[in-house]
Amino acid sequence: MGVEIKESPVAESEFEEMKEFVYEYLSASVENEDGGGRMRWYPWHSAEYRFNHILNVVDLAETIAESEGADVDVARVAALFHDIAKLDADQDVHAEEGARIARKYLETHGDFPDSFVEEVCKAVENHSYQGEVTDLPLETQCLIEADLLDKVGANGTALMLLRMGYEARTHMDAAEMVDRVMERGKDAADRVRSDTAEGIAHERLKRVKWFREWLEAEVPEMDREHSGSPRGHERRP
Repeated sequence: MGVEIKESPVAESEFEEMKEFVYEYLSASVENEDGGGRMRWYPWHSAEYRFNHILNVVDLAETIAESEGADVDVARVAALFHDIAKLDADQDVHAEEGARIARKYLETHGDFPDSFVEEVCKAVENHSYQGEVTDLPLETQCLIEADLLDKVGANGTALMLLRMGYEARTHMDAAEMVDRVMERGKDAADRVRSDTAEGIAHERLKRVKWFREWLEAEVPEMDREHSGSPRGHERRP
């Protein structure tokens, strides 16, 4: 008996059109904000940052879904729409608003199965769920885990260091800021449940730990300022 090949409901051309729609929606959200936009001086409240975050989550959600046996199309389309309302809706309702936008788009573009639309919208609506991720469908779990993981590792560290400049901090605060990434990463590692997500979380945490050690090894005064007492450090080759 041959292996049944499930046809994807989303063609690559359709997915590219979705991406274009999401970026244009984010851009319009920023342009329409009163007073120059919400915290526009922070780059992560720009359309460009938010779209880049979305694409990162799409990539991670695809990776997790493929490894864990979830519906990859549901996971990646939900990831694409999960933060579409982030810049024009209050934080506590942006997930529900994102699901509404996703539903309207999917029902008016293409001929997607009703079940597919429902699964995508439920994943978007629940992506901010704070409970046990295994209580939710696997595709929603993939999205939540991907969203958590994008804030961990090298990307999270770069963003936190960038934040230092906008807060007029000096490089001597870098160790403290990197520690925040470590704390966030540990929280993410505690929440994810799939083997794939756990592996990604621990690999990214390892990179942050190395960077923290390199900072301390090369700038000894940074560690004294942060910890209050000098320590010896093993220098990495």
